[in-house]
Amino acid sequence: MRITLDVIRECLEGTIPAGIATCSLDGTPNISIVSHVHFVDSTHVALSFQFFNKTRENVLANPHAVVQVIHPVTGARYSMDLEYLHTETQGPLFESMKAKLAGIASHTGMSGVFRLQGSDIYCVRSIEKVPGQELPLPPVRRNLLSALRVCAERLTQCNDLAKLLDGALTCLRDLFDIHHAMVLMLDGSGQRLYTVASRGYEQSGVGSEIAIGCGVIGVAAEQRTPIRIMHMTADYSYGRAIRESVEREGLGGRLETAIPLPGLPDSRSQMAAPILAGGRLLGILYVESPEDKRFWYDDEDALVAVAAQLGMAINTLAQFSESPDETPPAAGQAMPAAGAPVVVRHYAADDSVFIDDDYLIKGVAGAIFCKLLRDYTDGQRTEFTNRELRLDPSIGLPDLSDNLEARLILLERRLSERCAFLRIDKTGRGRFRLNVGRPFRLVDVG
Repeated sequence: MRITLDVIRECLEGTIPAGIATCSLDGTPNISIVSHVHFVDSTHVALSFQFFNKTRENVLANPHAVVQVIHPVTGARYSMDLEYLHTETQGPLFESMKAKLAGIASHTGMSGVFRLQGSDIYCVRSIEKVPGQELPLPPVRRNLLSALRVCAERLTQCNDLAKLLDGALTCLRDLFDIHHAMVLMLDGSGQRLYTVASRGYEQSGVGSEIAIGCGVIGVAAEQRTPIRIMHMTADYSYGRAIRESVEREGLGGRLETAIPLPGLPDSRSQMAAPILAGGRLLGILYVESPEDKRFWYDDEDALVAVAAQLGMAINTLAQFSESPDETPPAAGQAMPAAGAPVVVRHYAADDSVFIDDDYLIKGVAGAIFCKLLRDYTDGQRTEFTNRELRLDPSIGLPDLSDNLEARLILLERRLSERCAFLRIDKTGRGRFRLNVGRPFRLVDVG
């Protein structure tokens, strides 16, 4: 039976270096080691180009090569007959290989040596199995196709964004045995992502931000491609990603408004998949594990499928997030708030909000919160609709790509975590109520 590339994908994880044989035009053979053979599709692989050595000199002159890969569990060996096509030095494939190579380099103590210069694309002409002894495969952890089916069925039952996001994270835990995950949405500016839901962390991190292009999450968003790392790497660590975000946006003096990104301090495996709808980036689904080699190609396929389901569902729910009854809600009489008054400070420069001296939120969510407090103060209003917020120019919602429902979820969850006496409760489709439990004074700062 003909061996296809899909069957031997686990040999292409970079766990065991591959051997490559090439030949110069005069017939002189050369054998060397290649750090990473990357699965591109059913007929193509990409090899990491790190040094201009004899191997590269040969394939540029004579584009034929033979690569032997080894299964990291069974030890089975396969020989691939390849033909060099071209080299990519940027784009989704290059960034995906760069991230994975960083993990391999860190794991092998070669971080200062393994620097990807390009992704050499090869056509796979044939694959042959090399005779030899093999170890048995371990039992399958779980049936991913069955898990995907149940997950899809559950997500179709979610009728609002909050239930959808929480439902997806619950599915990852219960069906896929993934216990650390988060969903980040794209900010309307298109320059950063903000955490709107998480599962498995000591702190939820709701409201934390990361810039596009920083870390595993930011690179997956920038390139709109899944990024998967099998080993811990400092190059894609949370601390480095957050530091890059701060430096990129010149926010060094505003770290008091930075909410820590949730994450494992000893993350050994990481994977991020873009959430897309109609070719438009909505956000990122991110998972991680304290285990090395926790996520393989099949896990990547499954996560990409879950992210695709999320994208379609988020896009659909956004079209029905407003009440079919466009009549503004009647102005309810607010109940008198009791207790010591608090000062709510609003900084107009970035719409950041502090409850006394405790940072709450910023940006669009901060502008929404201040509008609610002003309407409460001026007219004792407690009932609101999504539609009126969308049409209010003072909030500065960029456009439909900045999901209003996600901003309200963010605000509701930050209030729940940081401010027990102020909260917003959903009262129907596209409607919610502001509940005030203590007197407050809203102060606008420059």
